[in-house]
Amino acid sequence: MTTDTTTRLDIAETGTARRTKPFRSVAGHLVLGAITVFSLVPIIWMYVTALRPRDDALAQSVLPTGISLDNLRAASDLLPLGGLIGNTTVMAAAVALFQLFSALLAAYAFGCWRFRGDRVLFLIFVATWLVPFQITMLPNYVLLSDLGWLNTLTGVIVPQITAPFAVLLLRQHMRSFPRELLDAARMDGRSHWNTLWTVVVPSMRGPLAALAILLFVTAWNEYFWPLLVLSDPASVAQIGLRSLITEAGTDYGAMMAAAGALCLPILAVYLVLQRQVVNAFVRSGLR
Repeated sequence: MTTDTTTRLDIAETGTARRTKPFRSVAGHLVLGAITVFSLVPIIWMYVTALRPRDDALAQSVLPTGISLDNLRAASDLLPLGGLIGNTTVMAAAVALFQLFSALLAAYAFGCWRFRGDRVLFLIFVATWLVPFQITMLPNYVLLSDLGWLNTLTGVIVPQITAPFAVLLLRQHMRSFPRELLDAARMDGRSHWNTLWTVVVPSMRGPLAALAILLFVTAWNEYFWPLLVLSDPASVAQIGLRSLITEAGTDYGAMMAAAGALCLPILAVYLVLQRQVVNAFVRSGLR
């Protein structure tokens, strides 16, 4: 095959690739758009139902026949929405802070230290992420009962102070941290504790902020554990919503209005800080 023939083949292949690239891009955007619409349907339906008149709460129309705040008034009469938002915020913030602190210490050890058996120990630690919650649920519940922490926010927070996922995420950042900076800090006579807070943490404010947001959102959305530990309908959002389901029936209009109101803080946090959430995964190398 001559050089001219090879060149013409290369040009043809390049042209074909350029023609197919836009079609792939359009197809990818169509798939992402369909997934987005599918994901938003439950949220849209929740707010549409919340704004329907109370008599039309179970209507099947996509748009409400009329806008009414009666469902929100009924939800406010049944639940202390402000108190639920405040308690849930405190619970989610405490869980996120404890998990972030413990993950930072563990990730620094696994990512920046080299010692015998470090990989094996890390794999064992990550394996705890795969243990089903149902296995640890009963021992934790019995322990909380013995400590007298049932029906308290402390009982919800303490068993969740560690998160293997957070350690795995931060370890990826720690391993890519410049070793020269760590060596320079050690030569300056700094301790590991001082190095962590004066060298590592200031350089990782972005990933730490993104992880804090993820942990906060996860703690806010946690349902089963608060439902198991708490029983007071005025404690956190999850228990408050559950109390609207009674043997006499469910007021779906009030439930959707309450759920919509309780979702507003976390939706606002995510919409404002979604860039940091995405960067937490992209920069960590996770897909």
